[in-house]
Amino acid sequence: MRSDPDLDLAFAALGDPIRRALVTRLARGEATVGELGEPFDLTPQAISHHVGVLRRCGLVEQRREGTRRPCRLRVDRLTRLGTWIDEQRRAWDDRLDALEDHLAEPEATR
Repeated sequence: MRSDPDLDLAFAALGDPIRRALVTRLARGEATVGELGEPFDLTPQAISHHVGVLRRCGLVEQRREGTRRPCRLRVDRLTRLGTWIDEQRRAWDDRLDALEDHLAEPEATR
């Protein structure tokens, strides 16, 4: 089985509850690092670190607007994760359906 480094980095980044919360917030719209940090009892440097992890894995991008640096979610990258999850769900549903069919067969035909 071949690993996808982009998926690996994104799933690793989302393994942290703070980063998941940041992604959830960014799903509602752009925000600066300061705005992202408001609900947390963390230093601005800690929030910047979390945003940096999300940027490096491609889930978040930042741009300059004068002195502001708003962050936004890269929905295309999030969609890619969703597609992978959906593929896994379908594969497991197929396996479980096959097992159910097998178990429903009369003993004589097994």
